[in-house]
Amino acid sequence: MYNATVKLLLTLAMATALAPAADLRLGIVGTDTSHATAFTSLLNDPNHKDHLPGARIVAAYKGGSADIPESANRVEKFAEQMRTKYGVEIVPDIPSLCAKVDAVLLESVDGRPHLAQARQIIAAGKPFFVDKPLASTLADAREIARLAKAARVPWFSSSALRFGDGLASLRIAGLNGVMAWGPGPLESHHQLDLTWYGIHTVEVLYTLMGRGCEEVARVSTPDADIITGKWKDGRSGTIRVIRPYSKFGAVAFSPKEIVQSPPELYSGYKNLVKEILQFFATGKPPVAEEETLEMFAFMDAAQRSKDAGGKPMRLE
Repeated sequence: MYNATVKLLLTLAMATALAPAADLRLGIVGTDTSHATAFTSLLNDPNHKDHLPGARIVAAYKGGSADIPESANRVEKFAEQMRTKYGVEIVPDIPSLCAKVDAVLLESVDGRPHLAQARQIIAAGKPFFVDKPLASTLADAREIARLAKAARVPWFSSSALRFGDGLASLRIAGLNGVMAWGPGPLESHHQLDLTWYGIHTVEVLYTLMGRGCEEVARVSTPDADIITGKWKDGRSGTIRVIRPYSKFGAVAFSPKEIVQSPPELYSGYKNLVKEILQFFATGKPPVAEEETLEMFAFMDAAQRSKDAGGKPMRLE
C-alpha cells in the first residue's frame, strides 16, 4: 500500500504540472450538501469567475441520510445538477467511484457515515479531503486517523473559514486570547452537537490559538452556547455559537492590542479548494492531524461539560 500511495502522489504531482492537458480526476462522496456543487463549479466550469484549473470532478456517489431532512431533501437535486450541468458521472457505490478517480472529496453533510465511507476510500489507497465534520464523535475521528495512518493514505479536514481572507488581520503578535462567534444550529442525531455547525467556529478558534487546550467549560441556553477553553500556556479562548443563525466573526487579544475581524469572515470556497488541490498534488496536508483531532477532543469535552451543567472538563 505504501509503494502504491507514493506512486499515486508522484502521478498527481505530474498531472498538476501538466494541467490542463492532464487534469486530476476527482470524485465526490455525498451530494447532499451545497459544497458538492460549489466545488464542482469552481473546478469544472471554465467560465466561473474563480475557476481553478488543473482538476475536474468526474464522478460522484450520492450517499445521503434519510433521517436528516437537510440531507434527504437535497441529495437528488444536487446529484442531478452535477450530472446535467457539469458532466459528472453518478456512480452506485464508493468502490466504483475510487476506480475512476485519483483522489476523493468526502462531502457527506452527515458526519455519522464518514467513518464507513472513509474506510472504503482508504482501502482503495486514495488521498482524501473530509469536509466538516470529520466525524460525529471523537472515537470515529480518531479511527479515521488511525486507519489512514496504518495504510499510509494522506488526508486532511478543514472548514473554509481557516483559509479565508478575514483571519489574516487577527494573527497579531503576542496573541493571548480569542473570542469567536458563529451560527450554532443543532441536529439531534449528532452525539457531539457542535460537530453539526458549531465546528466552523471551533476551527476559527484553533486557527488562531493553535493546539494546547487542556480544559473546557460550557454554558448552554436555548439561544446560544458559550464555550471557554483554558490552554496549557495560560491563554484562554472562547466561542459563542448562536441560534438559529448568525454571521461569523472573531476578536483577537494581546497585551498591546485588540483586533476585530471584518464584518463577515466567510469569503467563499476558492482558497479552501486551492489548498485541497495543492494537498492532492503533494500529499502534504495543510492542517495537522493532531490539530484536527484536538478540535474533536475540545468538542467532546464541551459536550461533557454541557451534560454536567457547565462543570469544567479536561480534554481526553
